[in-house]
Amino acid sequence: MRRFVSSYVAIVDAVNYRVGRVAMYGIFVLIAILLWSSVSKVFFLPSLWTLEMAQFAMVAYYILGGPYCLQRGSDVRMDLLYSNWSDRQRAWVDAFTIFFLMFYLAVLLYGGIDSTIYAFDYDERSYSAWRPYMWPIKLLTCIGIFLMLLQSISEFFKDVARIRGVEI
Repeated sequence: MRRFVSSYVAIVDAVNYRVGRVAMYGIFVLIAILLWSSVSKVFFLPSLWTLEMAQFAMVAYYILGGPYCLQRGSDVRMDLLYSNWSDRQRAWVDAFTIFFLMFYLAVLLYGGIDSTIYAFDYDERSYSAWRPYMWPIKLLTCIGIFLMLLQSISEFFKDVARIRGVEI
């Protein structure tokens, strides 16, 4: 069982590390889109696609960067009490509260998959003038939520190991 948990943590952490590092460069994609939007409004006809594409790029940036953020511990915490606790106390609290995150992500993933299937089945498009298909961003969102769920399970395993006095 230990080997399975160690392998799971290593694989999930490696995947989310790489996805997160690639997602970090998404900010440059967003900057390029917004720069083109500004330039086209001044010198050319305004582009119809820039606002929505910027929104899609921001969703991808946040959704794919979330598991990396959780893995690195750079998420926001209420540090009033947490910073004064020992590592074992933190691990106990984190091991308990991660179940709320996992439940939330499971419900979110269930709805996301249903919405993505709908977008595929009915060729759902946005209601804007550009009218892009919605399935690519919905699929990307489901992938990001799934990776976040896998990372939260990995964090749970790390917390249980920390409670036992072992590091994974």
